[in-house]
Amino acid sequence: MQFQQTLKKSYSFEGKGLHTGRYAKMTISPAPTDTGIRFRRTDLGDEAYVDALAENVSNTARSTTISSGDVSVMTIEHILSSLTGMGVDNALIDIDNVEVPILDGSAKPYIDAIWKDGFFLQDKPRHYIELKETVEIFNPEKGSFVRIEPAEEFSYNIKIDFNSKVLGVQRAQWDPSVVYAEQIGICRTFVFFHEIEYLFNNGLVKGGDVDNAIVIVEHPVTDEQVGRLASLFGIPALQVKDNGYLNNLELRFENECARHKLLDLIGDLRLCGGFLKAKVTAEKSGHGINTTAAKALRKAIDKTE
Repeated sequence: MQFQQTLKKSYSFEGKGLHTGRYAKMTISPAPTDTGIRFRRTDLGDEAYVDALAENVSNTARSTTISSGDVSVMTIEHILSSLTGMGVDNALIDIDNVEVPILDGSAKPYIDAIWKDGFFLQDKPRHYIELKETVEIFNPEKGSFVRIEPAEEFSYNIKIDFNSKVLGVQRAQWDPSVVYAEQIGICRTFVFFHEIEYLFNNGLVKGGDVDNAIVIVEHPVTDEQVGRLASLFGIPALQVKDNGYLNNLELRFENECARHKLLDLIGDLRLCGGFLKAKVTAEKSGHGINTTAAKALRKAIDKTE
């Protein structure tokens, strides 16, 4: 029997939110058994809580937002993924603004801070999400799906295909043989070059910079375009490498982009309220279909209880 775990102490992080650009300070602290993952907006009061559960999802435009009344927290998927990957059942996350800091674009800062200290073993059994029948969510328009099947142990398999000659078709997986902290959690978010100016012009990625995102240059670009991007980020000149990536970062894995989408999937599915004991298969998935699958899981659980 696996027992619940929480953190041994509190850990603090701070930085800009990717989409809002707002600076936030965030502290992750131990929590009692059966708390799950709970956020508190300290700028809104001592009782401004929102639980990390699928029924609280309020927006999935380029990140996952949860809300309860007037309390909202944006871009929660990386911290949820890291706590899941490290095996944390219960945590209270205090944050003094609306969006979780993007940090380096992955879950690595959380892992680097927390992993070395280990975890506090609690005295109640872990909440495993076990299914009696398969849950499937399809989006025919996008050609995407998430399938969650009953299984004796967890496994996640993802395939991404953006019709990109740079990315190609990539796959990634997580199961008990894969160390999340070393092979999944350190993988960073990514964006296509041609999306960036559009996103800036529409009020998104205000907190983005070249330290927290892999930039994929799918179509030919001019020196002027690259220079404009450099000025947007306020950095010296950038270059496009032969492999089609901007030279701001070196890839940690050849399929880092697929591994990051897997990171997101793990975080979004944690909104089911526990640890999945199931086989998850996803293709072309994103926050919308991931959280829809988490909601379907919650309903399936209710039917069996």
